[in-house]
Amino acid sequence: MGGDSRYETDFYGWAEEQADLLRRGRLSEADIGHIAEEIASMGRAERRELVNRLAVLLLHLLKWAHQPERRGKSWRLTVAEQRRQIARHLRDNPSLMPEIDAAMADAYGDAILRAEAETDLPRDSFPWSCPWSFAETLDEAFWPERR
Repeated sequence: MGGDSRYETDFYGWAEEQADLLRRGRLSEADIGHIAEEIASMGRAERRELVNRLAVLLLHLLKWAHQPERRGKSWRLTVAEQRRQIARHLRDNPSLMPEIDAAMADAYGDAILRAEAETDLPRDSFPWSCPWSFAETLDEAFWPERR
């Protein structure tokens, strides 16, 4: 990969330079290897965003199901916001849809760790795998009860 030194020492300058080269059609001068890696990295970031938002949503659904006495406006609004943000993210990135099952599994693993920390309930209080479908988690009418 060409342009290693600028790529590694001044990423912003490198990015501006590469964008300029691409806009002017000077592909032979562009650092194609690093450009390709950066584009792939952007895709991975979109998947991480989905997993992170799902983890927050699943955490609050777990707390809703397992601590009914603590339900409140804040949890309800967090669930509503995450549902909207996830729907919007998927609308903007429809190619993430085939990743939903894996993203849900990753997010649920994160959510149960956070739920154990935030609720002080033991890990075995929570189901080992996500008890809700993706469709349920995004359904604004869905509010879980303890299973």
